[in-house]
Amino acid sequence: MVVKVLVVDDSGFFRRRVSEILSADPTIQVIGTATNGKEAIDQALALKPDVITMDYEMPLMDGITAVRHIMQRCPTPVLMFSSLTHEGARVTLDALDAGAVDFLPKNFEDISRNPEKVKQMLCEKVHSISRSNRRLSSYSAAPAPSPAPVASKPALGGFVPPPAPAAPARTTPIASRSTTAPVSAAPKRKAYKLVAIGTSTGGPVALQRVLTQLPGNFPAPIVLVQHMPAAFTKAFAERLDKLCRISVKEAEDGDMLRPGLALLAPGGKQMMIDGRGAVRILPGDERLNYKPCVDITFGSAAKSFGDKVLAVVLTGMGADGREGARLLKQGGSAVWAQDEASCVIYGMPMAIVKADLADAVYSLDDIGRNLIEACH
Repeated sequence: MVVKVLVVDDSGFFRRRVSEILSADPTIQVIGTATNGKEAIDQALALKPDVITMDYEMPLMDGITAVRHIMQRCPTPVLMFSSLTHEGARVTLDALDAGAVDFLPKNFEDISRNPEKVKQMLCEKVHSISRSNRRLSSYSAAPAPSPAPVASKPALGGFVPPPAPAAPARTTPIASRSTTAPVSAAPKRKAYKLVAIGTSTGGPVALQRVLTQLPGNFPAPIVLVQHMPAAFTKAFAERLDKLCRISVKEAEDGDMLRPGLALLAPGGKQMMIDGRGAVRILPGDERLNYKPCVDITFGSAAKSFGDKVLAVVLTGMGADGREGARLLKQGGSAVWAQDEASCVIYGMPMAIVKADLADAVYSLDDIGRNLIEACH
């Protein structure tokens, strides 16, 4: 099946290059181009593309505003192009909040120097997000649950959970070895020493929606692994820290795990945890596809904490996290997966479910509440 793409950029050179790269793939068809956000909205409504590639900085209307309008009027998977700077990271995170599915660095030098690599990466992204759930209007641009306003982050201490939501948990048992598992019953309570969360495409918004539900004195340390470039993770951690009642920071070598603190693996590197609860940040091995890699962090957690880990695998492409989850399960730890309906890309959680490694499967908006219930 041919994927129909709308290319949006105010640079004539970039529009042509992206169109040429995509058109070279016989399974992709560029059906139109636009030079600003207003044109993008009109073209999206008229042409109904399967995927839109979107620049941020354009005349008349910027890319983020255009994404918001498109998600309201004709939800379509959007791939943002962004610069590898702190400001570029901030803008990209805003675009993902607005409803974009994924992003790629906008690097003219790479297009000239590594055309084959760029072609492969761009075409793979377009194909993968064309299969995303972004067309579901009930999911697109859904706001994160808002935590109760607090003047400052509370001191760590006794655990005081927020009021329970009115909606009851769904209680269907998970289906063994199925690609689509029904949502699970309420979680078992346990004194976990670590909550480890891994995610990729769709992860920035998913993590925000989970972590904003947690109280500042959440009783377990948290580690986060999000597939993201090195230039982005610091800005992402800062953003989460402002939005959440728990503290969030980009992990540094030697950081110690502690309750109420989430440590985000830095982009381009690997994060491991030792038996003392210290974080080790290691150079990214070129032989590994993902830097950071969920399997690496999960595997080190299994070795260091045995059966005292609660791992959660959220939306994302591929199967990163599956082998780490297998090690955790062998040690007696628990593994949860996000359900298909609430995933942007049902890849990583599906790999967990298909391998029969999921102790529970929850919708995105139920995960935070269930984390509070499980960790006592």
